[in-house]
Amino acid sequence: MSKLRKIMLRTVQGIILFILLIIGLLYLTGNQYIIRGVQLTYLKGHKTANIDDYKDFDNNIILSKTPQPWFEHELYNQIPLSDTLRNELERYKSIGFFVAKDGEALWEHYWDDYSAESHTNSFSMSKSVVTMLLGKAIEQGYVKSLDQPITDFLPEFKDDEFAQKCTVGDLSAMTSGYDWSEDYYLPLNPTAKAYYGSNIEKQMLNRDFIEEPGKRFNYLSGTTQLLAILLQRAVGISISQYLQEEFWQPMGMENDAYWSKDRKDGMEKAYCCLNSNVRDFAKLGQLLLQDGKWNGRQILDSAFVQKMVTPNYEAFSKNEPARYGYSIWTDYEHEPNFYGLMGHLGQRIIVIPSENLVIVRLGHEKDDRNMGKGFLDNDTYYFVDEVMKMLKENKLLKSQSHVEKNPAAESPLPGH
Repeated sequence: MSKLRKIMLRTVQGIILFILLIIGLLYLTGNQYIIRGVQLTYLKGHKTANIDDYKDFDNNIILSKTPQPWFEHELYNQIPLSDTLRNELERYKSIGFFVAKDGEALWEHYWDDYSAESHTNSFSMSKSVVTMLLGKAIEQGYVKSLDQPITDFLPEFKDDEFAQKCTVGDLSAMTSGYDWSEDYYLPLNPTAKAYYGSNIEKQMLNRDFIEEPGKRFNYLSGTTQLLAILLQRAVGISISQYLQEEFWQPMGMENDAYWSKDRKDGMEKAYCCLNSNVRDFAKLGQLLLQDGKWNGRQILDSAFVQKMVTPNYEAFSKNEPARYGYSIWTDYEHEPNFYGLMGHLGQRIIVIPSENLVIVRLGHEKDDRNMGKGFLDNDTYYFVDEVMKMLKENKLLKSQSHVEKNPAAESPLPGH
């Protein structure tokens, strides 16, 4: 064997030994989830979790029952998207865009072989869904109120001084004081471990509370996962089953959905990972717009909906924009006012109450430029402002109509 071949062989052996050593250390330190994370991101050409990776996880299926398709507006897809909006959507690799006006589909566009039947990850939009489930659980008596102590359901924290003061509402409003670091990109991070790990409940219950709860807003995915554990214990069924029974089927969702889990017999990753499509996601926004009413039935208590979409002013300082209610992002300084469900990589369900509008955008990337449009992500303002501009140009705004529109609660509902 030549000297060069011997050197090459030793180099390869050294690399293999190094890799095995790293793998061993990851297992010894309880960080083996990183191996799975690398397999599902970097080895597939991604830098972070992606919208299609539900296929790589175990899932609970949320079954639809009697689909209620959206009514289509008389101008459905007849008005071209503005160049500014189309460029924004395509520059950041959007895969679906949907707008409903007065309860009817007005625009619906797809890219890159995605369709109305495609399933992609909601990411943090699911946090809002978990709080909607909380509202239902309160209505049905499984949870007393937003003020109920979490230790009534999570006795694992009964000796934690701060946890004793934490309420169910604190978990939803992101004022819990829980020990968490929010990052989708760093591998050694609790968010990454929750996403790629195999026992999310154990992970959540083994962390501490480190601040006085109820004081300040601090966006933490772990608190939503704690809320889901609490709900599962309170209701006695999985949050997927609860969503299916109380929302998905009563609202006539057009397709089944998938909620990704940590393992086959494990729990949903509730802070993210509800996989659906633009049409069914849009119905969640429409439900909030209609104050929880659907086809004449009160699916979610209207007072709870108002609680969700009202900024929690006490959690923000005087010089800080109050931008979050109960698992809902808000901007009531922008004209028009809007609120929304928002997720990693630019997943969006935006509601503009003044115009009975719901906007949904799904895609691979987020426009995170700082262009001074507002205090939320840059792309939300593109979607809101461009849709409003197109409506104005085509005389579809309420202020331009000579016919009085019905209020949101009485607007046409999809699928009678």
